[in-house]
Formats: sequence, C-alpha cells, structure tokens
Amino acid sequence: MRKLSLLLISLTIFTSCSAHKGAISNSRARKNNQGIQRRNKAAVASHRASSSLEYIERFKAIAIQEMNSYGIPASITLAQGLFESGSGNSDLAVVANNHFGIKCGLNWAGESYYKNDDNINDCFRVYANPEESFRDHSEFLKKKNYARLFELDKNDFKGWAYGLKACGYATNPKYPQLLLNIIDKYDLSQYDRPEGELQKIRREDRVLAQINDNIGKPQVDSISKISPEIKSYTIKQGDTLYNISKRFGITVDELKALNNMADNSIHIGQKLVVAK
Repeated sequence: MRKLSLLLISLTIFTSCSAHKGAISNSRARKNNQGIQRRNKAAVASHRASSSLEYIERFKAIAIQEMNSYGIPASITLAQGLFESGSGNSDLAVVANNHFGIKCGLNWAGESYYKNDDNINDCFRVYANPEESFRDHSEFLKKKNYARLFELDKNDFKGWAYGLKACGYATNPKYPQLLLNIIDKYDLSQYDRPEGELQKIRREDRVLAQINDNIGKPQVDSISKISPEIKSYTIKQGDTLYNISKRFGITVDELKALNNMADNSIHIGQKLVVAK
C-alpha cells in the first residue's frame, strides 16, 4: 500500500510538472502574441473584413510584380493568398501580416506569432506589411525542390498548381484542384502574362542561378547554422516529417525514401538522413 501511495504521489508530481511546463510554454506564447497585437493595435482595430474580390484588387499588383521578377504566375500567388489567409481575414493575416502561413524556421530573426497548427504553438513569421509576406513567399519557393517549377512558362498556372503538390508544398491531395477552382472562380488567369523565348531564358538563368547560390546556405525555413556537410537530423519534440522536409528543402517522399520508411512514424531521438 505504501509503495502504491508513493507511486501515485510521484505520478501526481510528474503530471503537475508536465502541465506546468506546458503552461509556461502557453504563457510565453500568449505574452508574445499580446505584444504583437499591441504593436499592431491600430491596424487590427481598423481592419474591415474584406471580400475575395477586394483582396484581389488590393494585391494583384504585388502578385504581378513577383511574377515578372521570378516567373511564379500571379494567379497562383493570389489563389494561395486567398486560400491561406481567408481573403486576408485570418488572425495570422490581420495581426502578423502573414498571408501564406510561412513558419519561422529556426534561422528566422524577425518577430514571431504563435498559433496551433501542425503542433501546439507553432511559430509563424510576422511581417511589417502584407507586401513583405508576398515577397517572402517568392523567396520561400526559391529552393532546390521547387527549381523545376521555374522552368515552366510564367503563365502556366496549371503546371504550377500540380507542381507545388508534387514538390511537397502541401500534403492535401486536393491542393492543386483547390487552387485551380479559386483561379477559375475569380478569373485570376487574366493577371498572368506570357513571355517571349528570350525573356524566359534570361529569367530562368537568373532565378535558377539564385536557387543554386542558395544551395548550401541556410534556407528561409531551414535550421540555422546547418553546415553543408551535415547530412542527418535528430528528431525533437514537435517535429513532423512535413516540417523536417520543409527545413531541409526536400519533399516528404524524398525524406522517406532516404530513410527507407514505410510510413510517417517517427520518434524523439531518431536520426534521419536529410541529404544524400
């Protein structure tokens, strides 16, 4: 009986400590978010729920600008923004100006905003304005695993929609059709522009050179201080195959193939090969 009592006491203490640790994490996240909300108080207070058409009218110019710079169809950028931000009305878009749900990554030096997503209190980037979010969306895509998409015509929105899914951008099997339905509903392809053969060659050379230059450097969503020779990663609490693949610029399928994994099961302390 005495042993049972001691066991129950130990279990209670352990549970209390675990709950306390969780409370600290939640408290810090809440305190951080309150600070962001106070700093953006004026913008949050003045926000008026926008319709999808109003969202398109406001952000079509920056989407076209990014298309002309990198070749990402404006229709794709707008469709992703509409879908990810709820036409600019999501909490993340209103408070953090984050319209594409881009997470911090451990090398993010800017402000952060926490909300439950794949994990409790996932860390998301905070931008000074929505336009910064659109620009960072383009930078996010300039990684090795998306490189082949930049070889598409800059008005090939269908190729981009299916290519994003194939390259590991989203886990939802219906993601391409979700984007295409939005593009069709709001006639977003009207903002896409064709390019001449010489223009395409020059753009491809410039963007692919930037992507090649980024290889070996910490990516926008990778772990900071990752040296090129490091080829393995030790799983920590809260990790998923999806966020690990994002950090190292590979797809979930590539990650599973590198580690001969039959399913998505992982455990804390497990080492994964993340590069050949």
